[in-house]
Amino acid sequence: MTPVDPHQPYDDDNIFARILRGDLPCEKVYEDDWAFAFHDIAPVADTHVLVLPKGRYVSWDDFSANASAEEIAGFVRAVGTVARDLDLVDAGYRLINNIGKDGGQIVPHLHVHLLGGRAMGPMLSAN
Repeated sequence: MTPVDPHQPYDDDNIFARILRGDLPCEKVYEDDWAFAFHDIAPVADTHVLVLPKGRYVSWDDFSANASAEEIAGFVRAVGTVARDLDLVDAGYRLINNIGKDGGQIVPHLHVHLLGGRAMGPMLSAN
């Protein structure tokens, strides 16, 4: 897949936009006015959920620069709610947000990977 330029225009046909519209199925975990969460189809941990803001934001950079304070607060609170609802807080969990080419972003819609259910190990390998 082609890496995402974090400054590119929003693509209304990206896979996450299609999931948000209901054009593609998913295993929904959570939804409110600000966010939508669902299980990743290729999980890398026992729990692997993607949390997306409902707005048209390509990257964290786009979101942090252009979203309203209400959207930002709503999204951040939703991520915390999902982690609590999945009973991940006591054992711990990891949040990952990939931005741009070097960050490994491949879908041009801001999303956070919420990973839990096992020890994650080091953040990056030494290689």
